[in-house]
Amino acid sequence: MSLSLYDVSVPAFLPAFDAMSAFLEKGRAFADAQGLPHAELLDARLIGDMAPLTAQVQRASDTAKFTVVRVGQVENMAIPDEEASFDDLQTRIARTVAFLKAAPATCMDGREEAEVVLTTPNGAIPFTGRSYVLGFALPNFYFHVTTAYALLRHKGVPVGKMDFLGRP
Repeated sequence: MSLSLYDVSVPAFLPAFDAMSAFLEKGRAFADAQGLPHAELLDARLIGDMAPLTAQVQRASDTAKFTVVRVGQVENMAIPDEEASFDDLQTRIARTVAFLKAAPATCMDGREEAEVVLTTPNGAIPFTGRSYVLGFALPNFYFHVTTAYALLRHKGVPVGKMDFLGRP
């Protein structure tokens, strides 16, 4: 039996969202226990020109969602980038997970060589389905999940490696 693009992406995204949801809750609890405004964590950046914690969650969500949209040709579900609280981020994660779970496991079958074009402000980037999933979507998704984790850790939230990996 072969391993499909769906098999290497969606089942990897789901537990990472569970882990991210849990470490965001640890962030909220930490802020509450320390008397910190939630914005101190939600707006956290490692350096001034990077996106804050809220945007890291948004980009992880978009990357996972657009994998099944672009490669699997599943109809997109728009999620505006309006999250400003931990509750908003949890809602976005839940909506993204529900969207991924609703995508048929067969949606990416035979799409390994299909053209996938990522349009950016700097121009279009062509991929095949395979190169998009393996060379862009998965690394980009984990970059943003890792950055969200690192921002919380940097701010003193007591999270560790098992929080990032999730609990089996």
